[in-house]
Amino acid sequence: MTTALLTHTDCLQHVTPDGHPERVDRLMAIYALLDAIDDPNLMRIEAPMGNDSDILRAHPQDHIDQIKAVAPNTGYISLDADTHMSPGSLTAAYRGVGANVKAVDLVMDGSAKNAFAAVRPPGHHAETAKPMGFCLFGNVAIAAKHALDHHGLSRVTIVDFDVHHGNGTQDLLWNEDRILFISSHQMPLYPGSGAAHETGIANNILNIPLEPNSGSKAFRDAYDRIVFPALEAFKPELLLISAGFDAHRADPLANLNLTEDDFAWVTDRLCDIADAHAQGRVVSTLEGGYDLDALAASTAAHLTVLLKRGA
Repeated sequence: MTTALLTHTDCLQHVTPDGHPERVDRLMAIYALLDAIDDPNLMRIEAPMGNDSDILRAHPQDHIDQIKAVAPNTGYISLDADTHMSPGSLTAAYRGVGANVKAVDLVMDGSAKNAFAAVRPPGHHAETAKPMGFCLFGNVAIAAKHALDHHGLSRVTIVDFDVHHGNGTQDLLWNEDRILFISSHQMPLYPGSGAAHETGIANNILNIPLEPNSGSKAFRDAYDRIVFPALEAFKPELLLISAGFDAHRADPLANLNLTEDDFAWVTDRLCDIADAHAQGRVVSTLEGGYDLDALAASTAAHLTVLLKRGA
């Protein structure tokens, strides 16, 4: 078996204003580490373009039409104070959708044991009809819906360990009882959602708010006490990960104070769950992470585990 790596240089064409944390250099830092990996178990795949039928599994047509209508031909357009589009942003966003959908297909048909989508813009803040938080489309939610609709699964889990609450994923899946969405995140912090009492239509949402400066012990304790038992009870047939690395202690946007060892640990434990219930099937997609060195080191730790477990 192998680990599939899906990315595309089109994702470098999503250019944000000077000084913006979600910048081209993020993916360049990841590409530099990927170039150094010489592992026969790493299957490199050019991310295909997603299509509107994929996106419509999660977003209404009006949302797609809005994004297309405002996409600029030159310069930038600001959708809100944080979220911007350049001439290459729409194509990059469709590559992100396509990478996640293709990754699900690869692990479901047995071509890969697990997969990682190194794409941008990220997706977990995009709500049903609202782009926000650097995000245009809900990549991971779209992938989960594809797994249900196209592959006939009945139980899919998304675990989001980005330091910010995955409000968009929560909004997109609030009424979907076949998907268990779990988000651990710093609170208080942008976007302000993610309280423990936000549980979805059928207790299918599990939020784990963590105090600033919680650090490794509190993070691991929360996963041991709450997250892993919930996953064991749900018995997912596919496990998706929103892999945001901005909970790292070096990240400029938050202060949860994790290390790359924590990301390796949680990835390994999530693979244990997938081995027990989902034939090892794991699909991970890049979300946040804004210190370039920490992002590269954390991605390397995450991918190293996926490669080990996919071999």
